[in-house]
Amino acid sequence: MIGVRDKALGLAFASACALGSAHAAEWRFRVLLDGVAIGEHRFSVTRAEGERQVVTEADFVVKFLGIPVYRYRHQASESWRGDCVTQLAAFTDDDGKVSRVRARAADDGRLDVSVNGASRSLPGCTMTFAYWNPALRQQTLLLNPQSGAPERVRVHRLGDAALDVRGEPVVAQHWRIEGPAAPLDVWYSAQGDWIGLDATVAGGRRLSYRLQ
Repeated sequence: MIGVRDKALGLAFASACALGSAHAAEWRFRVLLDGVAIGEHRFSVTRAEGERQVVTEADFVVKFLGIPVYRYRHQASESWRGDCVTQLAAFTDDDGKVSRVRARAADDGRLDVSVNGASRSLPGCTMTFAYWNPALRQQTLLLNPQSGAPERVRVHRLGDAALDVRGEPVVAQHWRIEGPAAPLDVWYSAQGDWIGLDATVAGGRRLSYRLQ
């Protein structure tokens, strides 16, 4: 492919650093709706002694003729041991519809989940939609941190393609997550690092994440 780089952008760990026995990585994605920038979604993962701490922040504003017509905010903090979530606290304001999700690993090995006060239990080793974690591709059940709902999914690989990242075309692996909602197309570098996402949202519009 002429003009396509395959450098993996120095790993999709956009700013990775080693701090003694701890390792930190951050992804900052520019979010676009039908090609127009509407905000940013940031993910940071800190790993030490077999545990991960994950912090997520998103802030989108959709405008029409310069007037805000839709606002989305999401914040989440997750604790992981291996590939299993052990604790979650998430807040989402989806244009005025607010949800608060909490989860904690129970003594019996299950994951107790509370959504605006209503509770349910899930299998103990449950993952969220952690696109940064390669183990996501082997999952059949994922926890939605916005709704607190468990979602049955099928993850499979499609053909490789060129993806524009930081103004450069990059050879990208194309994976698709199919579930109860519209499919999610997730993009990874040749080394397997997360670099992008595409989804169809309400009204058939295209939501895209591109690594900054």
